[in-house]
Amino acid sequence: MITGRLCEQYVRMWPREVIFDGTAGDGKKMMARSLDILKKSGVYVLYRDDIPYYIGQAKRLQARLWQHAWNPNSRHYNFWNFFSVFVINESKHMNEVEAILIAAMPTANSARPRMEREKIPKEVVSRMREIRRSRVSAEPM
Repeated sequence: MITGRLCEQYVRMWPREVIFDGTAGDGKKMMARSLDILKKSGVYVLYRDDIPYYIGQAKRLQARLWQHAWNPNSRHYNFWNFFSVFVINESKHMNEVEAILIAAMPTANSARPRMEREKIPKEVVSRMREIRRSRVSAEPM
């Protein structure tokens, strides 16, 4: 494992069934129990198909993903079928990584990143309008 980095490891677009396959019986026999990466802390993204749905963080990724996958009363239970995780060993960085992901992707998160959002300057907006108008007027009818 690489050390000294903000994100130590990641997994991308693993199916929900890795956490909970939905079969009856002892849920403790799930595949995720044997995966060391999910025993770590970090930030996760839940996807509905290939669209980011929710972003969260957890001290134990496997336990938090299990809650989302297993509990039908969970707010996000019905809305995701894939997940990605980013292992963040230093907890002081988890809020920042989560905020960056929330700011970068439209999701169901109600949290707002604690960072300043830069608005597009008025002169850029004006120039963008000019470009669009010139394209529309150049289109054949």
